[in-house]
Amino acid sequence: MAAPSPPCLLRVLLPVASSSSRGLRRRRRPTTSLLRCSSPSADTASSSGEGGREYEPSFADDFLHAFFRAKIVEEVGWDSEKPGYNGLIEVANRLMIKGKSALETKQSAVRVLRSLFPPLLLVLFKALLAPIANGQLASMMVARATALSCQWLMGPCSVFVEKCKYLEESKCLGVCINTCKLPTQTFFKDHMGVDLYMEPNFEDYSCQFNFGVSPPPLDTDKALKEPCLDICTNARRRKELGTGSSTDSLQCPQV
Repeated sequence: MAAPSPPCLLRVLLPVASSSSRGLRRRRRPTTSLLRCSSPSADTASSSGEGGREYEPSFADDFLHAFFRAKIVEEVGWDSEKPGYNGLIEVANRLMIKGKSALETKQSAVRVLRSLFPPLLLVLFKALLAPIANGQLASMMVARATALSCQWLMGPCSVFVEKCKYLEESKCLGVCINTCKLPTQTFFKDHMGVDLYMEPNFEDYSCQFNFGVSPPPLDTDKALKEPCLDICTNARRRKELGTGSSTDSLQCPQV
């Protein structure tokens, strides 16, 4: 087994045509920055110190966590009684079910992301930095900033992926798609001028951020065609009732 990579490593890909480029067209494209995040489970580290180490939040991480949660609570108009990450997941679930449609949920999540930044900062970044070098500089900057500031949310950011904490804890494909993937892609494109394509893997709960890559149309995005997660309580109930006999019936009702 390969040794785990240290956290916060970013891999910058040069614009070369490759058969493993995951469906991207065989043409020259702007340099892309890939951010990959993982969330080791609590049982990966034994009492003897063997195995992986959990990420230990710093004071700054705790502040970012509280700030982010406060903004979601402000948008939802409700807060969970649970502290820490479990409470955050409950608020995120409330954000998803509050919207009358997936579009409304995405719009709410985008408002939350916008509220995390001073408005003038976003305007200046999009106007002054995003156009430089065909977007390459901006892509690398936001990839590095995301890796440094979002470990508390997604887990240690490194080249080798294990699990996204947000997806693993929410246990819901709809929460991932509607409150994270689509809003984040929209936010970076519309408010920072940076293309972003997020590729969650619903089998191992990993997620790859492709900065500088335009996401595919919604009707061809494979993430939106995935069935409910096996760990989703709603999916289990539907299987027990025998309503999961076709691909359509397995489709997450929240996507």
